[in-house]
Amino acid sequence: MSKTKAHTRYRLTDGAIVPGVTTVTGSQLGWNKQALINWANRIGLTGVDSTKYKDDKADIGTLAHQMITDWLLHEPTDTSDFTANQISDAENSVISFHEWAKTKTIEPILIEKSLVSEKYRFGGKADIYAQIDGVAELIDLKTGSGIYDEMYVQVAAYEQLLKESGHQVDRVRILNIPRTEDERFVEQVMGDKQREAAWSIFLNCLANYRLQKLLNGRL
Repeated sequence: MSKTKAHTRYRLTDGAIVPGVTTVTGSQLGWNKQALINWANRIGLTGVDSTKYKDDKADIGTLAHQMITDWLLHEPTDTSDFTANQISDAENSVISFHEWAKTKTIEPILIEKSLVSEKYRFGGKADIYAQIDGVAELIDLKTGSGIYDEMYVQVAAYEQLLKESGHQVDRVRILNIPRTEDERFVEQVMGDKQREAAWSIFLNCLANYRLQKLLNGRL
């Protein structure tokens, strides 16, 4: 597999191109901006190029996601485009996932499936939609130092895409699977009020995204 995935274009049935979930949230939410600035400053003071460091970690996350989704689909993962260190760190994430999964019965329904909302005019790709111990569940995989508020907003949008496509979602879970020893496994099951609030925030982001397009004459 390639380190850089081709950008997915989401289209409505009439052919209109609509934005993806991460495009919308990435352009409208900056809740962790200061934390990222502080992190980049700390990394820079150690003599490390923060951009290269971030890109390397992103590649590891991409590979870890692929390894897990391929495992669920009983498919091999092509790691030829990655370094030995990246493969090793990605395998650490996979081990964390397997530790979590070993006590559960997982029956995949949709894995990395592109979906589009005709009603709200956006698209997205949910990581895992499966029966987990008999419960219809949406799982979003993250690699990094923890779970942040933006992630709740993203996964609420994925939930809406699934529901609009006729899939029941009884539970929503975010799993942060660590790549290295300085990161930790974090699991969060979203409550009903969290899901409602996160979806409302996404709708506001989507409205602001379109208003910004109009403001700049691009819509």
